[in-house]
Amino acid sequence: MQRFKRVLRLLAAMGLCLMAATVAAQVAGRDYQVIKHAQPTESGAKVEVIEFFWYGCPHCNALQPSLHAWLKRKPADVEFRRIPAAFQDSWLPLTRVYYTLDAMGLVEKLHLDVFAAIHDKKMRLDEPKVLFDWIASKGVDRQKFTDTYNSFAVQSRTKRAMDLSRNYDLSGTPAVVVNGRYLTAPSMTLKPDNSIDYDRFFKVLDQLIAMARKAPAAK
Repeated sequence: MQRFKRVLRLLAAMGLCLMAATVAAQVAGRDYQVIKHAQPTESGAKVEVIEFFWYGCPHCNALQPSLHAWLKRKPADVEFRRIPAAFQDSWLPLTRVYYTLDAMGLVEKLHLDVFAAIHDKKMRLDEPKVLFDWIASKGVDRQKFTDTYNSFAVQSRTKRAMDLSRNYDLSGTPAVVVNGRYLTAPSMTLKPDNSIDYDRFFKVLDQLIAMARKAPAAK
């Protein structure tokens, strides 16, 4: 009888080990990646979280409500940044849209409206005339927006976004990078039916933030 109990305890211990290994494999192998060449951060002592997105991406659009909710409860030591990814020249006009809004202090006011215009109203905001007419309808000075959109500063930041997309070795959008070391994406946290498990995605993000607190940011 004692021998039987020992066998049961051994099997139980082995089962726990196998479960732990499975969980670890799910997280490290599927839910996030360690960035091969860690990138420097701009957030000082805070944990930097970067959302790489593209306005034309339907998956980025779908992420926004859950991301907006997470931003309301994000830890105080987290510095959140957005970078409009650019993988090819056709992405550049919408990348410039974001940096124009940022330069004019309009991101909080119009960021979600840009997504809605593109994905709900099917507007081609990558076409200058459509973009400038739309921005004027939002009460923004058309000429000032046009000048900022065509400025050297916005064009330089747009080129930098393309460089960063390569540096982080992104394969698509949306993607979220934590402290220049860890990369995750909604597409990495899928349910059995292949729909995105947003709850698990943000649990993974919170876990990566906790991990980043223990590891120094790249210099």
